[in-house]
Amino acid sequence: MFEEAQLYSPVTQGADGRVEVHLGEDHPGFHDEVYRARRNEIAAAAMAWTPGEPIPQIAYSDVENDIWRTVCGELHVKHEKYACREYLEAKAALGLPEDRVPQLDEVTAALAPLTGFEYHPAPGLVELREFYGSLGDDVFHSTQYVRHPSEPLYTPEPDIIHEVIGHGNMLASPRFAAIKREAGRAAQRVQTDAALQVVADVFWFTMEFGVLHEGGELRAYGAGILSSYGEIEEFRHMEIRPLDLAEMTTIDYDITKYQPVLYAADSISHLEDAVGGFFAAADDDTPARLKAAGVGGPS
Repeated sequence: MFEEAQLYSPVTQGADGRVEVHLGEDHPGFHDEVYRARRNEIAAAAMAWTPGEPIPQIAYSDVENDIWRTVCGELHVKHEKYACREYLEAKAALGLPEDRVPQLDEVTAALAPLTGFEYHPAPGLVELREFYGSLGDDVFHSTQYVRHPSEPLYTPEPDIIHEVIGHGNMLASPRFAAIKREAGRAAQRVQTDAALQVVADVFWFTMEFGVLHEGGELRAYGAGILSSYGEIEEFRHMEIRPLDLAEMTTIDYDITKYQPVLYAADSISHLEDAVGGFFAAADDDTPARLKAAGVGGPS
């Protein structure tokens, strides 16, 4: 199981209104005061925002746009080689710029006619129930900051590159969007923390790090793989297991390393039936049912 809070730098606001992003000592930007000030500035804009207001516009610097351009250039070829057809078609339909960082309202404007999803700004970690529950209302909470320039192809936490290149392109697909929407409705429906965690765990191993068989090859669809320059080159070398929803909710792993175990759907239709169906049926008794089913049998 994973703890999502580990993926984000905590954000606090002091009595004086000052917003601070607390980067870990191993973060590439920890000793960079300019980068830290920039992170604080972007987080403050998101914290000051309320739904219904215009999305905060971030004046991205040449350096930040260069990072976006570098990542898009590197991932473009890798997507053609490794991404599943549904993702590639959705990416083409969304048509986001590859030479600069898009604004979140720009992402929303492109997504709305495709699947109805919209992006809301987040300073950092969004509480588990709110993040997943919002998917049921066609809302995706996204950070707006860009990773540190010293490591443009790596980030220890989800930045706008992950949120948009990974999840945004997925959300442009009606089929992937429908699965995420069902996950959100499940999060809205369940009352217990245990049931919510089960929803989050299955989401992690599918929508974040999912792979599927297509045309005789193993291809990726998960946002975590398709937004990662390194992981996209390695996923075919990992231990590939068939979809096993019970096992997804109990397996332990280290989020600081590439995922050693991935779960493959037989096809996107299989994914819709197994995972979409799981989210559609999830309730507070789901953890007990999965436990009773045991670990090791494919779903």
